[in-house]
Amino acid sequence: MLLATHDGLFEVGDGGESTHIGPVIDLMGFAVRGPGHFLASGHPGPDVDLPEPVGLIESTDGGRTWEPRSRQGESDFHALTVSDAGVLGYDGSLVRSADGDEWEQLLIPAAPATLAAAPDGRTILATTEQGLLSSVDGGSSWVGNDGAPLLQVVDWADDGMNVAGVDPSGSVWTSSDAAVTWQPGPRLGSPPQAVAATSSAGGSLRIAVVTTAALMESHDGGLTFDVVLGE
Repeated sequence: MLLATHDGLFEVGDGGESTHIGPVIDLMGFAVRGPGHFLASGHPGPDVDLPEPVGLIESTDGGRTWEPRSRQGESDFHALTVSDAGVLGYDGSLVRSADGDEWEQLLIPAAPATLAAAPDGRTILATTEQGLLSSVDGGSSWVGNDGAPLLQVVDWADDGMNVAGVDPSGSVWTSSDAAVTWQPGPRLGSPPQAVAATSSAGGSLRIAVVTTAALMESHDGGLTFDVVLGE
């Protein structure tokens, strides 16, 4: 499991042991484009030869090295998501790019804490203080998701149907119909910082949640969680 932190990227094993990967970069935004292929944003650590802020940076070797892609010295994406359609990020403004190089500015009704794109990139979810926002045109327009809980973080599984989110109190919520309806899960006890959802070949949903106290993981679709690191 990968963990993007203010001190860079770490790989966390099943036993909770962690290994630092690559340079020290304050990874404010992080997105997985493919196996070993990552996009990120944030601030360079000491002796790291990247601009401040780093803009959009890219790694194709599992995070061991990073190269500038675009918006160096300009953007610090605190919300960042990637899909087959391209990249969507928020640095005070919502911007979209099909190739990671050329960008267009979009409008969004409220500042997103997190952005999550479905694999095809057309449907986007944004967690905001006003509630969950949804877009079905890649971020060009937005509507409120009135039936959704107030979520702090959210993520799509790679099957394009399952979604996992966590509200500010630390309660887990899941959806199996592309964020149309939601089912409540356990309360993890601490506010969330990030969530990641993946679907297995057998159809089960794996959810990892970083809270202010621990890294926790579920292998049964969010019914139960085990502490991997912390607490």
